[in-house]
Amino acid sequence: MGLTAVGIGSGMDINGIVSALVGAESTPKQAQFNADEGKVNAEISAIGALKSAMSEFQTNLAFLSKPESFISNKVKLSDNDFLSATVDETAIAGSYSLTVEQLAQSQKKSTVASADAEAAIGEGTLSFTVDGSSFDIAADATDSLTSLVEKINSAEDNVGITATIINDDDGAKLVLTSTSTGLDNQISVTATDVGPGTPLADTFTMTEVQAAQDSIIKVDGLTITSSSNTVTDAIAGTTLTLKEADATKTTQLDIELNTGTVKTGINALVDSYNELMTTVQEMSSYDPDTKQAGILQGDSIIRTIQSQLRGALSGVYSTSDGNITLGSIGVTTTRTGLLEVDGDKLDEALTSNFDQIKELFSTEDTGLASSLDSLVDGYVQTGGILDGRDETLDNQLVRIQESRERLALKMKAYEDRLFKQFNAMDAIVGQLNAQSSMLQSRLDSLPGVVKKT
Repeated sequence: MGLTAVGIGSGMDINGIVSALVGAESTPKQAQFNADEGKVNAEISAIGALKSAMSEFQTNLAFLSKPESFISNKVKLSDNDFLSATVDETAIAGSYSLTVEQLAQSQKKSTVASADAEAAIGEGTLSFTVDGSSFDIAADATDSLTSLVEKINSAEDNVGITATIINDDDGAKLVLTSTSTGLDNQISVTATDVGPGTPLADTFTMTEVQAAQDSIIKVDGLTITSSSNTVTDAIAGTTLTLKEADATKTTQLDIELNTGTVKTGINALVDSYNELMTTVQEMSSYDPDTKQAGILQGDSIIRTIQSQLRGALSGVYSTSDGNITLGSIGVTTTRTGLLEVDGDKLDEALTSNFDQIKELFSTEDTGLASSLDSLVDGYVQTGGILDGRDETLDNQLVRIQESRERLALKMKAYEDRLFKQFNAMDAIVGQLNAQSSMLQSRLDSLPGVVKKT
């Protein structure tokens, strides 16, 4: 590209003039684009913060939406050495004296000792029975105690027997153990030989090495026998896990109403709601002193969220014991639109109306927690209302960028046109100046003309 000099003919700063004219046309529009882009980006940031606050609120709804969060009892044991205990919602508050007199145990039986666990012990059939159920093992002529252990343990129809090899002073013995404790789960073994002699039957002449026994506990002096060390039917709604027996030791079990975790969950819900509402209020506020408005001030999405959440929290909810509201359990709305908790009133309600509070929050589909979760999910889920707003704002940024590009093309065309016009003018002025100089020179050269000095 060759060099171009502008303004030679007229002496004018054509570059500066064109730049000024293009700037005068372009700068206000660019400033408006920048302002619009800044506002859209601020709205995108605000929508992100709103979505985050709503998601946090939704997370805190999860605990109160689950019925299992309202297991209303807790247990306390005077001594953890002999047993542990858990309760469900059907347990009744009370105190119980427990004594573990005997633990349940599995029966164990052993075969006759063999000098070599790998030696063949004869061909035949072994039939095993536990609590009325049976399975058979075919013993080949080459089978040993070791190979029979593998066959017994891997049998698909094994009814509850584990086999192992124990080497005592007499030799190797195959020991059978019932996988379940209690008198009902004793082992019976029958060996049927094939071929001459009775080596298989002789080997499987079983000797009991540990007797099966049931667990025995006393609850307030009443005797309860169980085949297991996990006792579920001694006290309603209570599971006792026995660990050690001592007929001389008594453990005190107290079942008490447990409201602490639910109260903590309600307070967490109130706190997260207040954080959400504070965020919403900041985004939609207007300060008359500074004349500064929140980024989403007057936005319909803010008004809708506030209205829907407040409507759900102030609603009346039906339970099997009648209607209930948050206000009736000590959770009320302040004049600023936030929630506050009357701790004493909440404690009283949890003690006297626990089941009703459970239904208030955790009833599927119609409970408060479920209603709030569905409401919030409509905003924060993928493809939800807030994602839709984000998409709209992203499209606005695209349109602003497209407008910038169109303006740039327009300004380039405008600049080219100005240069063309000014260069044409410059050329004309240059020609006029040249003609003027020529005329002046000719006039000066006429006879009788005297130049003024």
